Amino acid sequence: MSSIKVLTVLGTGVLGSQIAFQAAFHGFAVTAYDVDEDALAKARDRFTRLAGVYRAQVAGATGGKTEAALANLRLTADLGDAVVDADLVIEAVPELLELKRDVYRKLAELAPAKAIFATNSSTLLPSDLKDFTGRPDRFLALHYANNIWAQNIAEVMGTAETDPAVFAAVVDFARNSGLEPIEIRKEKAGYVLNSLLVPLLNAAAGLLLQGVADPHTIDKTWRIATGAPTGPFQIYDVVGLTTAYNIASSSPDAGSQAFAQYLKEHYIDQGKLGVASGEGFYKY
Repeated sequence: MSSIKVLTVLGTGVLGSQIAFQAAFHGFAVTAYDVDEDALAKARDRFTRLAGVYRAQVAGATGGKTEAALANLRLTADLGDAVVDADLVIEAVPELLELKRDVYRKLAELAPAKAIFATNSSTLLPSDLKDFTGRPDRFLALHYANNIWAQNIAEVMGTAETDPAVFAAVVDFARNSGLEPIEIRKEKAGYVLNSLLVPLLNAAAGLLLQGVADPHTIDKTWRIATGAPTGPFQIYDVVGLTTAYNIASSSPDAGSQAFAQYLKEHYIDQGKLGVASGEGFYKY
C-alpha cells in the first residue's frame, strides 16, 4: 500500500485543528474542512495560536518550522474539494451518531477510491459507522488525546472488516506525524484512554451533582492526592463543555442526563464553553 502523504481533516474544533496542525508540522499536506467561512475563520485563529504553542513547548519548533506548518495547511468549506486527493480522511465532527453517519454517506460519494477513512470519535465504535462509509475495509478509528503535541498518543482501532494493510498504513501515518501509535486489536468503547478517563470524569460529575463538593475542591483533592497535574473539571474545560454535553446527553444513564442539563443551564447557555471560550469551570 502506498504511504499516506495527503491528509484531510473534517472539523476544525479544538481537537480537529490540533490533528491538522500536528500533521502539517510533520510535513504532511493537510486540508482542513469545516461547514462555513465563519468556522474557517475561527480555524485560522486556532492554527495561529497553535503555532505559538508549538514554538513555546515543542523541541525544535522554530519560527521557520511553524511557518512551514501553516503553509502546509489548506482550508475549505467545500467537502468535495476537501477530499479530492486525500489519502486519509480523519473525521472529527461533533459526537452525534446521525451527524457522523450523514458525513460518511457524503464522503462515500465524494472521496477517491484510494482514500482511507478514520473516525476520531471518543465514544462511538467504528462498527457504529462502517456501514455508512461505502468502504468498510478501508475504515477504522484513529483517536487522539487533547494537547496532541504533548499527550501524543494515537489509538488505532479497526473493525472485523478493516484490511490489515489499512491498519498498518494508519499506524505508520501516526508514527510519522510524531505520535505514539497505540494498536488496539479488539473494538472497545472508550479505547484504552477513555476507558480509564471517563469513569474519573463521571465520578467527579456525580460528586458535584450530589452536592458533596464543588469543582475546585474535587480537582484539588485529585491533584494533591495523586500527583496528577490536572483535576477532572480542568479536563472537562480542556475537552470542551459542548463535547461533554453532547456525550452526556446521548447517554441513557439518568446521571449523565442530569449532568448534561447542569452543563447547559450553568455554563453552555451562558457561553462558558471551557478553555476555548476563556471560561468554563475556571477562567482562562
